[in-house]
Amino acid sequence: QTLAAASTLSSLMSIVRAINLVLPEIEVHLAGASIDGQLVLNLRSTLVDPEVKVELVGRGYLRWLEEENPEWDYEKSTPCTNQAVYVSKTQNFHIKDGWLDSGVHTFDFHFTFPPNIPSTFTSKIGCISYFVQGTCCSSQVVLAKEERCLLLQGTAGDRGRHVKDTAPLVVEVRKDVVYFCCFRRGSVTLRISLEKNIFCPSDTIVFMTDIANRTCKYVRKVIFALHCIVLYRGFSSRGEPRSLEDRSEVTRLESRPDTAPFEAMRVTSALVLPKPMPVTSTLMENKIMAFRYELVGTSDLPCTTSTIVVRVPIIIAA
Repeated sequence: QTLAAASTLSSLMSIVRAINLVLPEIEVHLAGASIDGQLVLNLRSTLVDPEVKVELVGRGYLRWLEEENPEWDYEKSTPCTNQAVYVSKTQNFHIKDGWLDSGVHTFDFHFTFPPNIPSTFTSKIGCISYFVQGTCCSSQVVLAKEERCLLLQGTAGDRGRHVKDTAPLVVEVRKDVVYFCCFRRGSVTLRISLEKNIFCPSDTIVFMTDIANRTCKYVRKVIFALHCIVLYRGFSSRGEPRSLEDRSEVTRLESRPDTAPFEAMRVTSALVLPKPMPVTSTLMENKIMAFRYELVGTSDLPCTTSTIVVRVPIIIAA
């Protein structure tokens, strides 16, 4: 009986020559938009009692290790995890007469993304992913399956709460310097100015940086970077709530102004935002992750180990 069952299963598996998902050539899909595609099934022979379906799935997952008690004499870490389902839709196809003849069969499918779902996102701690999966079964045996990942741009977030942030924004930081080798003092001031601080994915952030160098050395380099700060919410193995904040770099630009001693200059720079990217949000909106952004300007002070850092809050809305 075991050999007969294995032979039957092998015979079933060999019926499907190929299974393919045909999707529109859209690089990034938008939350609330629709997706139309086809599932193409190529059979070597007749398939009786087939089950053909396409699924749209979007989910988030996070995991990190947390030291339980740093005062203990031994190391013990506990995993903190959490997950969320953002979309789960299935389209089952009706098979007329309960069988499919050999050859190519095409099935059209249509899905609409929910409007309030987050963007595709991946980090060392968590991810948010979306995919379409086509499956062909018979007698509850999976004969063929294909999965295609989708990039999705979320549009969640309350734009109304950001209205006050449309005004120009200026952030200034000054750092004093003492040069013991020549017994001199000085300072460096960085001021970053933006006409607005609300941007959309794929926008270009144009900003001006004023550098006031009141030292006897050159200010050679300023590095600008957009940082994404993510607050993760998970649970320990005992069900206790845990949170972790992590910072990553989205995009960066290196500027070499070479500001001379006791001089001031202005530099205009631009950073291009990627798409997709998570919008500024709260834990309530994304369930397991919250996102915020900072435009950070950093410069090493000449002939010292000190660094001057300017942080400008940026809002990503879509």
